[in-house]
Amino acid sequence: MDQSTRSPAIRRQRSTRIRRTRGDDDIWRSLFSGFTREREPLQIGIRKTIVEAIEAQKLPRNAQMPSGRNLAKLLSVARNTVVLAYQQLVDEGFLESRERSGYFIADHGIPNREKLTLPGQAMGWNERFRMRPSFQRNIVKPRDWLRYPYPFIYGQFDPGLFPTNAWRECARGALSVLEIQNWARDMIDGDDPELIDQIRLHILPRRGIWATASEVMITMGTQQGLSLVAQLLTGPDTIVGIEDPGYPDARNIFSMFTPATRPLPIDDKGLILSPEVSGCDIIFATLGHQCPTGVRMPAERRLALMELACKDDFVIVEDDYEADLLPDSEDNKALKSLDTEGRVIYLGSLSKTLAPGLRLGFVVAPEPVIRELRALRRMAIRHPPINNQRAAALFLSLGHYRAHISRISAAFKHRTARVHEVLGRLAPDLTINGNARHASIWVVGPPSLDSAKLAVRAEKQGVLVEDGAIFFASPDAPRNTFRLGISAIPDDRIERGLEVLAQCLTDLRNG
Repeated sequence: MDQSTRSPAIRRQRSTRIRRTRGDDDIWRSLFSGFTREREPLQIGIRKTIVEAIEAQKLPRNAQMPSGRNLAKLLSVARNTVVLAYQQLVDEGFLESRERSGYFIADHGIPNREKLTLPGQAMGWNERFRMRPSFQRNIVKPRDWLRYPYPFIYGQFDPGLFPTNAWRECARGALSVLEIQNWARDMIDGDDPELIDQIRLHILPRRGIWATASEVMITMGTQQGLSLVAQLLTGPDTIVGIEDPGYPDARNIFSMFTPATRPLPIDDKGLILSPEVSGCDIIFATLGHQCPTGVRMPAERRLALMELACKDDFVIVEDDYEADLLPDSEDNKALKSLDTEGRVIYLGSLSKTLAPGLRLGFVVAPEPVIRELRALRRMAIRHPPINNQRAAALFLSLGHYRAHISRISAAFKHRTARVHEVLGRLAPDLTINGNARHASIWVVGPPSLDSAKLAVRAEKQGVLVEDGAIFFASPDAPRNTFRLGISAIPDDRIERGLEVLAQCLTDLRNG
């Protein structure tokens, strides 16, 4: 049948379909403008883009999707990639496949935005809050730190140092059918026994700690361990001593449960054993690598602190956050290794040495303490994801963790030496402190330096540094300190970044 013999309705329908297909190219090109080949597998990226568009009501019900061939051409991917993505979306109920017509947005399951709109009436929430955590002083880091050329910030990682292939192997191992049967069930308040054993066998002995399985609990990073300990042990009358300068979130967490947090001064050997220490119920301390100054408490002072805790009956929370980067030495043993009375609660981390997004840490404490911590954790999250725990257990058992520690220790040692050499040459009026194997360096400038202004000026030039004032308990603390993180910045950017920072220092001095 030729064109002239078709009915007017058929001719109009065909003409409309042709016009719609040609005009839709711009629509689909706009919809997939954020599509990238770099962050995730192509099929997942296509599915995510379509699902987000459906849920945001950018695509109406029953709208026809472009053919697999057309979308593949638009995205420069294989046609089969698009077809597989479409079929998965059909299986999940987002699309419908209609015979001889193609794929369409499903006519169900799209939320009605009008029904989801909340009334605009004020609830007066401020009067209902019992605490205001958002008002606390915190370390602030740009979420988009990766776009800065010189990120001297702590707590982030260099993708070039992450053991990608080894972690993939362990993640795949944790996804076998047998392993899924092990971790997919609800563990209630339990953990992966394999990870507990690997920590007991491969991590704790290096710190001089020997613990039973019932004395170890996995946490969502050291932060959660600290929060749980504070909830368990701290009341309105509890006096908590915290190093000053010290870890800001330790101060923030304990202050939510007691107004009696006490700043304790430090020197070049760490926490000073002053009379204020003896008057505390709990001491929070970072002994192996003091946060933020990096100084290490020597063995004789650790022993004196342990004796003082026994004599004056206080508990010590030991945050050993970068323990695996310390050289093996009797002088470097954890305070927990000296604990004969069970009064030290030990916090450790896998996230600090692997990747912060992993969120895996652990607590070592006497069995009665662990029992209560497990019950408390269960009410909040039950337990950290067991699949991640099993992947980490495999990572440890196969020797990948120890190889990774050796690699990053060498990298950090080189980077630290580079910072000392370059910044010492460009800004000789700065005092640079930093253990050769750790991920941060504490810098003290002349009394006239305002590190807050330095941080703002440096950020405008693409250099991120951390203002040191946040680590002090008093807002009126000295303003002439800052911290440089070296874990996130590649080697080849260190010198140029420090040159820019030194120029910012010169500009501040010259007004």
